Amino acid sequence: MEELNGIATGSQGAQVREEIMDHEIDEAEERALMEQFLRDPAHDYRNLKYGDTVDGKIMRIDRDELLVDIGAKAEGVVPLREMQSLDTADRGALQIGDTLLVFVVQSEDKEGRAVLSVDKARQEKSWRNLQLAHDNNEVIFARVVNYNKGGLLVNLDGVRGFVPASQVSGISRGPDTQKQSDMARMVNTDLPLKVIEINRTRNRLILSERQAVQESREQKKDELLSALREGETRTGVVNSVCDFGAFVDIGGADGLVHLSEISWSRVKHPNEVLKVGDQVQVHILNIDQDRKRIALSIKRTQSEPWSRVGERYQLGEIIEGTVTQLASFGAFVRIEDGIEGLIHISEMGDERIQHPREVVAEGQVIQARIIRIDPARKRMGLSLRLTHEEGESEGAASDDEA
Repeated sequence: MEELNGIATGSQGAQVREEIMDHEIDEAEERALMEQFLRDPAHDYRNLKYGDTVDGKIMRIDRDELLVDIGAKAEGVVPLREMQSLDTADRGALQIGDTLLVFVVQSEDKEGRAVLSVDKARQEKSWRNLQLAHDNNEVIFARVVNYNKGGLLVNLDGVRGFVPASQVSGISRGPDTQKQSDMARMVNTDLPLKVIEINRTRNRLILSERQAVQESREQKKDELLSALREGETRTGVVNSVCDFGAFVDIGGADGLVHLSEISWSRVKHPNEVLKVGDQVQVHILNIDQDRKRIALSIKRTQSEPWSRVGERYQLGEIIEGTVTQLASFGAFVRIEDGIEGLIHISEMGDERIQHPREVVAEGQVIQARIIRIDPARKRMGLSLRLTHEEGESEGAASDDEA
């Protein structure tokens, strides 16, 4: 300024000094405007790096790439190889202006654009959701895409998971050929699953269908236990048979039909009258909420046979029955379901015998005559002597009759 003042004098110098001052003011205003512009968050460019996952806006759709605004200095590009997880329908549904989740593969290529991936973004999102499902003990669903010797392979939005064969309720534990057949049948089906092991570093995801099903059954069982009432009749399906009874699924919970509650007839083993898969009507006997147990009865859904014995049978009547059991004192004969009579050893003939097996055998169909009826005590006396002999009394059974 001093140098200029020395050169420019008079009116000309004053004009120059005024122009210089105006220029300095303009520069100061520009600096202030620039600082204000830079402080505006709308103009704060992102410094993105590999591994960042961001929401971008689709700016252009080409056949082999997408141009996406991700808030960086330049727009990012999604090459075709990085959107393989989008099928033809998904890609066809994309529109300019849509928001798209992308993963930063390269912060800047030779053209200054970020290289992005839809596939890795979906995979990253899936890993995060899977971790949440594991932490929250949630049940998820996945489609079986393949199988190997050890179990099923599933796909969860780009993350491959493994379901061991031992963790799938629908895979038999028999020969390997049967296991392979079972697994092949499950390809392209959806399974409920629980995450039992997740390790992102090792790219390891282990799941269990068996645990998911068990948890679902427990939840249904709790709901069912709250809704059930003793004395109700329900329809169920036999799902297992054992020595002491049968377990019946009544819509999400298993109840036990004890051997004594299967039939009014004498039953030695449940498999004589029931098999897995049978549909049966059951009566709710008891509900133990604390132990989550349900006692059921099949026979109580039917009328008690002895209640109509007096109407159906008379003393002296000849009936046909099947020998069901031999004892030292006589033989039990089934006349109809729930109705058995006893042929005392003394009623097996005129000759003295040591054991009923000398005259009859279990399973044998015989004819016998009714000599006693006691509906109250559910007893019926029978005789192999088919004709009434003189002096023979017929009536109610004595108290000491076996």
